[in-house]
Parts: sequence; structure tokens; C-alpha cells
Amino acid sequence: MSLEWRAKSRPLAWSNPLAWWWGLLTLVSGTNIAVWFLLYHQFHRLGSRSGIGLMLLLSAAYVFGCAFRSFLPRADVQRICLFNTWLSSVVVGRSVATVAEVCFAAQWAIVLHELGTMAGADTTLNVAWVVIPLILIAECFSWHAVLTTNYLGHAIENSIWAVAFFAVGIGLCRLLVDFDGPIRVVLAIAIIGIVGYLAFLMTVDVPMYLRRWRANVADGVKLLRPLEGLRDVSTRWVVTHDLAEWRDEIPWMSLYFSAAVWASLALCAFYSFDHQLMGCRSEATITSCLVERVGSS
Repeated sequence: MSLEWRAKSRPLAWSNPLAWWWGLLTLVSGTNIAVWFLLYHQFHRLGSRSGIGLMLLLSAAYVFGCAFRSFLPRADVQRICLFNTWLSSVVVGRSVATVAEVCFAAQWAIVLHELGTMAGADTTLNVAWVVIPLILIAECFSWHAVLTTNYLGHAIENSIWAVAFFAVGIGLCRLLVDFDGPIRVVLAIAIIGIVGYLAFLMTVDVPMYLRRWRANVADGVKLLRPLEGLRDVSTRWVVTHDLAEWRDEIPWMSLYFSAAVWASLALCAFYSFDHQLMGCRSEATITSCLVERVGSS
């Protein structure tokens, strides 16, 4: 079947800056996959506790999902991609992204719940319970944006991600007083990373989608109905090697397929040190936990 809206695919020439960007994404994703396998073999060789198996599975969904999306980049609402293959269709890429992002959120929820339980920190435990529901709501707005081509949905989606990770940051800040030594340093690094992520979302990502939404409203662009959009994302993709069409996508994709994946891998490594974490609790936290146990008995 011939589809007229699909551009005839030409090779992505190395003289095109997009080729170098794609090559870098591919290299980083390949390295991330290698690191995941290294963690997998290391944890199984050491006979780590069963819980790490779930963390590795969740991380695999994110690491391999992001690798797939970096090998075949596409921009959802615009329906553009670098390579002419059905795997570049938006319905495939968005489905992979949804599973990967929910698994990433689950990793954070598990780690927060574990740390909150150790420290007896109700604030952190409450955050652990709300992270996944918030991300599920964000995914609904993402799908609505993709199906209807309404950029406002993406602005709301990323705003919800900001709320979710603002809450995660609060949960981690609560733990700073409960842990000493290297664990406190790791928590501080994670908090700094979250601050950087929130700054990017609120100064770059969300404003970008709001500008596009306002421009479409001003131009009177007709939105698709959800069912129309479902057919559209399943059958239409436009191959383009024009740097101008990808310029706004490059910053967030580059960070998403690198730093965010490193965070997923780091969560696995951090979670594997469960027994050491117990020994890194501050004296005040240990005393508090003992008092609670005596009181409950």
C-alpha cells in the first residue's frame, strides 16, 4: 500500500547535523543497555535480595524503551520521524513511552517507600503513594494531546510531571535528617538533579508547548477528534531530515534519553544497598524508631 504523506526516505547523510545527534543518541542508548546488563549480572552473581529483580525489570522497561525511541526518533503531535518504518509510527512509540514512564515512576515510588519505611517518615511514604497516580494522569493528557494534536495536553502533562517530582523532592528533603554519611550525599545529589529537572520543565519544556498551542489557536488550526487521531497516529508518519523541524525537540530528547535513563539505573544500584542503608540512619532516627517500637509493644 502506498501512502502519499510518507516522504520517500533518503539516507540520513552525515553532513546533516541530525545524523550526528542521532548517532550520539544511539551511542548513549547502547551504553545504557550495556550498563543495565552489567547491573543484572552483578546483582545476580552476588545473590541480591529478590526485590532487586522487580527494580531491574522496571528499569529494563525504561532503559530499553528509551533506547527504542532514540534509535527511531519521532515527534508525536507533528507526526515526524527520521526513518521510514512502521516502527516510527506514533502509536507504537507513544505506547512504548507510556509503559516506560509508568515503570520509571514505579521505581521512584518503591525507593521512596523503602526509605520512608526505614526512617519512619510519613511525608516520604505519602509521596511514594501519589507518584504513580500522578504519572498515570499525566499519561492520559499526553495521549489526548497526541490524538487530538492539541499541544495544551502536553503542557498539562509536563506540568503534572513537575508536580510529581516536586513532591519527590520534598520526600527526599525529609530524609536528609534521617540518614548520615554517603547516603545523605546521594540524597542531596538527587535533590539537586530534581531541581535542575524542574527548572528545565518550567523554563523550556512547558513554555514551548504553550507557545505552540497559542500559535495553533491564533492560526485556527483544526484539532482532530480522538477517534480520528487514533487512526492518524496508526497510519501517518512523515520522514523529515530538516533540522528546523527538529530543533525544539533536540534539547528534551537528549536529556530524556541520557540523564533520565541514568537516574533509572542509579535507582537500581541504590536500591541494592538496602542493608547498608539501615546502617546509615542517623542516631536520632534510630532512637526514634526504638522509642516507637517500645511504645507499640
